[in-house]
Amino acid sequence: MGIEIAELLLQHEWSTTQARRVQDRPRQLGVRLTLAERRFLLGMADLLLVNGALVIALIVWGDFPRSATALGTNFKWFVTLSAVWLIMGAALDVYNPARAASTTQSLLYVGLAALLTGVLYLSIPWLTPPLGRRLQAFGFVSLTVAGIAGWRTLYAQFFFQPGFQHRVLVVGGGAVSRALVRELQAAASAERANPFRGTGYLVVGFVEDGGNPGGEPVKGVPVLTGEQNLVHEARRLDVDEIIVADESSPSPVLREAILDCWELGLRVTPLSAAYERLTARLPVEYAAQDLSLVTGAAEGLAESPTERLYQAGKRVMDMLIALVGVLLVGALSPWVALGNALTSPGPLFYRQHRVGRGGRPFVLIKFRTMIPQAEGEDGAVWAADDDPRVTPVGRWLRRMRLDEFPQFINVLRGEMSVVGPRPERPQFVGELIRSLPLYRARHAVRPGITGWAQVRYRYGNSMEDARIKLEYDLYYVKHAGFFQDLLILLQTIPVMLQFKGC
Repeated sequence: MGIEIAELLLQHEWSTTQARRVQDRPRQLGVRLTLAERRFLLGMADLLLVNGALVIALIVWGDFPRSATALGTNFKWFVTLSAVWLIMGAALDVYNPARAASTTQSLLYVGLAALLTGVLYLSIPWLTPPLGRRLQAFGFVSLTVAGIAGWRTLYAQFFFQPGFQHRVLVVGGGAVSRALVRELQAAASAERANPFRGTGYLVVGFVEDGGNPGGEPVKGVPVLTGEQNLVHEARRLDVDEIIVADESSPSPVLREAILDCWELGLRVTPLSAAYERLTARLPVEYAAQDLSLVTGAAEGLAESPTERLYQAGKRVMDMLIALVGVLLVGALSPWVALGNALTSPGPLFYRQHRVGRGGRPFVLIKFRTMIPQAEGEDGAVWAADDDPRVTPVGRWLRRMRLDEFPQFINVLRGEMSVVGPRPERPQFVGELIRSLPLYRARHAVRPGITGWAQVRYRYGNSMEDARIKLEYDLYYVKHAGFFQDLLILLQTIPVMLQFKGC
């Protein structure tokens, strides 16, 4: 025992000495930006530009002395404009890292968000300035669109240069860790080589754990051996963050090396936490080995003084939205019935057994979108793209997701919520639980008409799609709250308008 302690002390002294040898290595020019810092930079610049456009419009195309005086006494104008921009930005997902990293995608969505912000702002009385002149109103909207578009183009072209990349070193772990790193790289590969798409993160190395060596190399990432060299390698590679694989306990030598990095000011993060932060998904591979990644969050919420308020408030909002939804179902029903009568005679509604909260089955109601007796003798099968069983009217209902509207009746019954994981059929649940044991965790909350997986991922029709959507659903279960629900509702609207349904 004494010999092991002495070896660890000597190793600690060696790694510290090695760190001193390389700690004065000059860093690449630029400001390393984390994902949170990038979002903050985007948000602050956007708000400055939209509010700046309003100031210019009032001064240049308005009565200058009077406008300047009014600007100083009407703070509500800027608060309202900022709120409208943030709502439109959230609805069009302009702070999505991947979207912000693409010049074409960014220009399309932020341009539309800026245009809608300007038009909506001009239509709000009392809380906005009287931009009565056409030139003044047109100038405000034009400046808003041009300013935001120019800034986002600059961001996409300039802020992903090497000097702004956040360099990370992945330490320890085995096959699961490698799979996660590969998936992060695959999701991240875009216009530039290797940084996680839009996040600015760049994996510069993978350090083997002496207690868990071997495994396939990660494409484009050098696999380094010898965890005792961790501090030296971190400094040599000019690393900003150490991401530690948490699928197994690190060896004593590796643990000491990680602590050395922490002492030297490097950020140390579990790989599962980094995966959540960069993908907005919860890795099922790690969660299957450590249920606290899901249940621990639920325990924390149970102790939160706002949890009861959230649950009560969510139920009230569900009822209010569902009442409006039922009225829309009544307005849509005659037209859907007429369309089906002309193209595919049969019942207006389709009822199907689904699995709800606590694993309890219930009958889900939808507008019928397939021919009668579509499943026939084959039974339940995955929906497919361009499914021949879908009726002409049903295809449009699905694309706009209007076929889901009758589920507002399920919300009024308490069987569903407006926001939550989509309920699955019992025939598929058994198969999914066998392949993905954590699938049952989605049943901890009421299923929803829309959800995090629905606004973030395409319509799934395979086991791999189910796994990815499960990761989104688990992320929602872990982070459910007023803000998350509002974000999902806002992003559901453009998904419907873009005909992204199956």
